Amino acid sequence: MICAPSFLSSNFSKLKEEILSIDQAKWLHFDVMDGKFVSNETYNHRILKEIKQYSNQVFDCHLMIEDPEKHVEDYAISGANFITFHYEATEHSDALIKKIKSLNVKAGISIKPDTEVSVLNELLKDIDLVLIMSVEPGKGGQKFMPCALDKIKYLNNKRKDNGFDFLIEVDGGIDFETAKKVKDVGADVIVVGSFIFNQENRNEIIKELENV
Repeated sequence: MICAPSFLSSNFSKLKEEILSIDQAKWLHFDVMDGKFVSNETYNHRILKEIKQYSNQVFDCHLMIEDPEKHVEDYAISGANFITFHYEATEHSDALIKKIKSLNVKAGISIKPDTEVSVLNELLKDIDLVLIMSVEPGKGGQKFMPCALDKIKYLNNKRKDNGFDFLIEVDGGIDFETAKKVKDVGADVIVVGSFIFNQENRNEIIKELENV
């Protein structure tokens, strides 16, 4: 699996040092919140430009925002490699996927824990990544919700049966135990925040998570 650290729980007063402390991670996960789609508010596209100065990682941007159509271009220009929006945030998912891809960025789609995974059926042929939320989006440190496992298994079966090549990503409550569980049902990418940043040996933790 690929481990994509989310630096939301890191120390932003020494952000460069924090990002360099996880330089063995191939991906870096950006949790973008607008205080509307979810209650919390974080950073915007400008932080991608800042981190791009000292990181060569894959920039994996998760937009937990309203009206994602209005903002994807900013993230593409700022260096995003993947832009993931929420199915619940737009009525035009198919058009938004096309727009993201037209910006030479890979397109991802995410669903909240209460959303049925089958709503994505018609989009799976066009998408590059599906992000399953195993916690309610909007804040870190929550407990993993086991309902995510059935969704991952469903997507993995759809992928195999139809020859699709989208990645399955999981975000929320990931540690060694839950990483093994999601890997066993087909996850390709795990987003991990406080479990990494609360420890000193961060690069070692990342390697262990990728090889559970």
